[in-house]
Parts: sequence; C-alpha cells; structure tokens
Amino acid sequence: MRFEPKGIIPPIVTPLNPDETLNEPVLRQLVNHFIAQGVHGLFPVGTTGEFYGLSEEEFDRIIRIVVEETAGRVPVYAGCNSIATKNVVRLVKMAKAAGADAVSVLTPMFVSQTQAEIYEYYRAIAEESELPVVIYNNRPKTNVMVNPETVARLAELPQIVGVKDSTGDMTNTGEYIRLTRHIEGFSVLVGRDTLILSGLHYGAKGAIASCANIAPRLVADIYEKFMAGDYEGALEDQFRLAPLRLACNMGSFPAVIKEGLCYEGFNVGKCMNPIQELTAPEKEKLYAIIRDIQPAGVN
Repeated sequence: MRFEPKGIIPPIVTPLNPDETLNEPVLRQLVNHFIAQGVHGLFPVGTTGEFYGLSEEEFDRIIRIVVEETAGRVPVYAGCNSIATKNVVRLVKMAKAAGADAVSVLTPMFVSQTQAEIYEYYRAIAEESELPVVIYNNRPKTNVMVNPETVARLAELPQIVGVKDSTGDMTNTGEYIRLTRHIEGFSVLVGRDTLILSGLHYGAKGAIASCANIAPRLVADIYEKFMAGDYEGALEDQFRLAPLRLACNMGSFPAVIKEGLCYEGFNVGKCMNPIQELTAPEKEKLYAIIRDIQPAGVN
C-alpha cells in the first residue's frame, strides 16, 4: 500500500540557543508535547523550522532526534529543500538514513522554472528516493507555482504520495483535489491554517499547520471532529483558530510561532538573524489571542 499522508501535521520549529545552535532538550520536549496533544505526524526542518539557515549536519541531527524521540508513534516527514535537484536527492538520502518515514520537497527557490522543468525536478527526485515524496507548493514564499495539471501528472508516479498547498488559494487546492481524486493513496494537504476545514469538506486528507505548534489540540480537533461527523464542532474550532493564524502577519515568519511557544513555556528561543522579535505591543496582542483560544490549563 502507498504511504498516505493524513491528519494534522505540525511543521516543528527549530528550538535555538542564544548562539543559534540547536536546543536539543527542547526539541525532544516539543515532540512529546505534540504527540500527547493528538497530532497525526511531525514535520521537522520545513519553512517553520527555518530550514534555510541549517547546515546539512544540523539537518541530519534534527531528523535523527525527532525520529528517535517519536519512536514510531506518528510518521516523521523530513523537509528536503534546495534549488538544485542533486542537492535535494542528497538530503532525501540523508533523511532515509536518519529514519524518516517520508519527505516534503519544496519547489526550487530563486530561479523561475517552467512547468516542464518542475515536473522533471520532482520526477528525478522521486526516481532517486526510497521514501514517499510530498510536493510542497508555497508560491507566496518562492514565487514558483506547481500548477494543478502538473500535480496531476506527478501524482501518477508511485513514489509521489501527496501535495501540500500553501498558496491560500482554495480554488487551487480544489483543483489539486479534483484532478487527483481518482488516484488511490494520493493526498492533498492544506498549508493555510484558516482553510483546514474548507479543505477537508472539499476532500483534502489533512493539513500541515504551523499554528499546531502553539495550539496542537485545537488544530487536531478540527480534523478529529470533522472525521467523526461533528461538523458544527469542527467549524467552531476553525473559527477559534483563525485569529492565531491571522496574527502570524504581525512579524516575519516564523517569529509569531516561536514567540507563542515561548509564552506557553517552551524555551524555543528566537528566530535566526536577521529575523527580529515582535514589538512589545505585538507580543501582548499575541498573548491575548493565545489566552482566548486555549482552554484553561492547556498549552
């Protein structure tokens, strides 16, 4: 059977010490916290994990820690992102050796590709990969788009098992679903936290949700309630989550996510330079949102 990406998968922040080295104890703490809160997978070294500032040695260490601490309780998706195909292939092989269950591959950054080149990029990576591959489309960050027709072609390849759509464009997400709905085992995952329930109603299999770092139980409840047929409860939870996701616009990503975790008592540190902290008024606004959306006594 094909590996099936599904459920709520937090793209884990990378906890950092003041000198920007990895804070390993806090990373292990987060893994156990997220799993205890009911998430369905873990995704280290993605955009929220500041992959762009990590060395290959740090990449390898983070994956190994998350795999070790997870101990098979949920799947681990490793972010394998670079511009050149050969570099991504090397990261995929490292993720396999580290014990990851699947990989997420972002479109190449900086350079602009044709759809034919994007298809060849993912086809070549899938051919070399021994792990299931999730396409990661994040046009707002990369200015590169994987068109629905290209995703539909790639979905026919057995090693490519899903796509994460972070465009925030529900029409695009819907087209991903419509054009791949006949392909058994292929999953479309929502990458915009305000659209999780919309995507589930349309046929998405889950979400890679950055706000699940701060509110893992709340985000997992959207999925769990939907799957149980409690659509009103799922909608209410989606409404509760929305202000937190909208608050992410206050700072350069992922500053809000890290600040929220620090407020909850997780010493994840600050973002890598040059990303700066939120201002004092922005922090207070974020803290108020977190207090409002979280049940008493729940981080």
